[in-house]
Amino acid sequence: MRFPVETMCQILKVSKSGYYHWLQSGPSKLWLENQKITTLIKSIFKDSFESYGSPRIKTELETLGYKI
Repeated sequence: MRFPVETMCQILKVSKSGYYHWLQSGPSKLWLENQKITTLIKSIFKDSFESYGSPRIKTELETLGYKI
């Protein structure tokens, strides 16, 4: 289903210019970093034969230099 930009901006209470600025600005540094960490988490989990839980995954991420 598709909705007009003007209608969605009114519903979400954002300006059309703000929406178009966001659209052209690309992904934020935080979003990119979160994507990288998500990929690492999936990799660590798979490498552990899907046996590691959050405490062990956190430890692995900290070993790699991430502050979680």
